[in-house]
Amino acid sequence: MSKPAQAPPVKLIFSVFAPAAETINEAIGRLAALYGPPDFVSRQVPFDYTDYYSPEMGKTLARRFVSMERLIRPESLPDVKLATNAIEDEEMRDGRRQMNVDPGYLSAAHLILATGKGYTHRPYLRDGIYADLTLLYSGGAFRALPWTYPDYADEKQLAMLAAIRSRYLLQLRQERTETV
Repeated sequence: MSKPAQAPPVKLIFSVFAPAAETINEAIGRLAALYGPPDFVSRQVPFDYTDYYSPEMGKTLARRFVSMERLIRPESLPDVKLATNAIEDEEMRDGRRQMNVDPGYLSAAHLILATGKGYTHRPYLRDGIYADLTLLYSGGAFRALPWTYPDYADEKQLAMLAAIRSRYLLQLRQERTETV
């Protein structure tokens, strides 16, 4: 019989995209006010993997990835998703989002994104939020799954996420050392 134990803390990450760099930076500031300072902010890159958001946000979008210094409990992911939804709602203009803020977390084993859309590979968490198993860490690298969004499967993103994972593992080791 397995004995239930609390899961280790996880690394909170965000993908933020918007038509304007200042909007992305504003979103990052709001996230920092809620979750503490970031320990990584990617350079700004074009978000051009899909035109899904074009009708709402325009054709030219930029994106930054952010990871937060403070680790979180994995079960708090629905709260984070609801908070990012609120940020998006507060910034709406004429019924259109000005930014998209997607939260998730990295653990040693995988990348989980939060979503409000259920599907076969997205188990329900609570409060209308589902967990999207986006990447697995296996054989020394992140691995895409059949349903992984193309932008998360991109080699540049995989390398960036692996670097964030390394930082996370170092944080876990430091936490264990400090509690001994």
